[in-house]
Amino acid sequence: MLAQPYQLYIERKDATKNMARFYGLAIEPTLFGMPCLTRRWGRIGTAGRAMVHHFDKEEDAVSMFLDLLRMKRARGYRPNTNVIREPMVWSVCRSRPDPRR
Repeated sequence: MLAQPYQLYIERKDATKNMARFYGLAIEPTLFGMPCLTRRWGRIGTAGRAMVHHFDKEEDAVSMFLDLLRMKRARGYRPNTNVIREPMVWSVCRSRPDPRR
């Protein structure tokens, strides 16, 4: 079981190079309780690609998470503060709750 959730979404944009990329990291437990680091990357607006790494210990997953974050920050990736995040419940049920209820 994980001590705390780890999730990160960062972007790199450069209009002069027509570059708009995203990179996402998350550490989640598998069905067997082992830590799993999921990486997602691609052009903003696309589904992108994904890679999953499985670990025996949470410390190893966190270490790789921080190493990847360090490398991406050095390449110019930054958090997007303009993104409006919806609660997870809304994204799962695909509709917003009716305020009249």
